[in-house]
Amino acid sequence: MGEKDLDIEFLKAVDRVNAHTDPFPADTLLKLYAYYKKATNDYGRPRSKKPIINAFKTNALFQAKNISEDEAKRLYIDLVNSYFLYRE
Repeated sequence: MGEKDLDIEFLKAVDRVNAHTDPFPADTLLKLYAYYKKATNDYGRPRSKKPIINAFKTNALFQAKNISEDEAKRLYIDLVNSYFLYRE
């Protein structure tokens, strides 16, 4: 998959997640958060009002620290596709 195709598929996956109205399992949500942040090079600090949520988000980012932007996009796409495989 070329870089442009990867970007298109990533944006489609992001749209799919944003359109989903049911809650995601916490572990899935944290992975999506970390992969999205890595894929978009957004290294800002977590901004939840609850310190425990920030701790979980920081831990998820730490676990994804050694993956590239493109790999994060692929992982995000794969996770979204896997999550929705049996839900539609």
